[in-house]
Amino acid sequence: MAFPKAINSLSFFVLSMIFCLCASQTMCRSLPQDPMVERHEQWMLQHGRAYTDADERDRRFEIFRQNVEYIEAFNNANSSDKEYDLAVNQFADLTNEEFKALRNSLRMKYYMSNQTVGKRSFRYENVTKIPASVDWRKKGAVTSVKDQGECSSCWAFSAVAAIEGLMKLTTSYTVSLSEQQLIDCDTKGFNHGCNYGLMDAAFKFIHHNHGLASDQDYPYKGKEGKCKVDTIDRSHMAKIGGFEDLPRNDENALLKAVANLPVSVVIDSSDGDFQFYSSGVFTGKCGTNYDHALTIVGYGTTKGGTKYWLAKNSWGRGWGEDGYLRIQRGVKAKEGKCGIAMLSSYPVV
Repeated sequence: MAFPKAINSLSFFVLSMIFCLCASQTMCRSLPQDPMVERHEQWMLQHGRAYTDADERDRRFEIFRQNVEYIEAFNNANSSDKEYDLAVNQFADLTNEEFKALRNSLRMKYYMSNQTVGKRSFRYENVTKIPASVDWRKKGAVTSVKDQGECSSCWAFSAVAAIEGLMKLTTSYTVSLSEQQLIDCDTKGFNHGCNYGLMDAAFKFIHHNHGLASDQDYPYKGKEGKCKVDTIDRSHMAKIGGFEDLPRNDENALLKAVANLPVSVVIDSSDGDFQFYSSGVFTGKCGTNYDHALTIVGYGTTKGGTKYWLAKNSWGRGWGEDGYLRIQRGVKAKEGKCGIAMLSSYPVV
């Protein structure tokens, strides 16, 4: 009977050790019954994510788990009006509040309080022939998708993308321009680098500065730095004559403008679905408390008849449709979907 007793003692020891290990959430999750652990580890490798300590890893894992469960439930839902999908992307270990704090700090209430609602003239207001669809990427007027990183500089990326489009359409020359110059040098007015800014203010700065450097001459760092005056004095790759604001809350005016060139806009991206948007036409819930800037580079209609705007984002190619967003167009709300028609402008030569 001694041999069975030894076995029983060993079994008791092993079970005791497992119980002790399970007192630690980190060690418990390493057991094979939780497939989400391996998925999280693979995701960390894919996106080069590392955490400071076990507590941080535990917290991020739980956020990752909750986000994955939400994404899969959303995509598996049988909803007749759902026209877009979500994906587990590079933002999957962030809460929505953390994500918004890092990416969407566009603050323009002060500016909007001084703007007049109503009729505003613009050079394309009498345009009558409007194509059924436009994609300025096909004309070479859109450079590759960029990534603003953890700097809230969407305003700079939106303005720069609009100028890049204008340069191609007026000079036939495609060049990637410098957002970093705006972050470092446009600091004496409304714009504040990685904190917040406005596209109109960026257009004003570029006009008065007599141009903007190329991204190659003044590369993006994703953080605020000292203005490189020597670089911008010798490198003016793009010059503009000013800018025009479109009438507020007027999608038809926006359509006329986008039919002629890329246009800077703002949206309310505070809804959690924007964080994980992957494909399709975004028709989800959102308000008009805009916090993010994009550049509309086209529009069209799906085979199912849903009208959409095509917008270039600045969250890298791993987000959305290779870095782009399609968002519903022609909605009943005068502000447009997510407030996309509330504040739009474009540079002029």
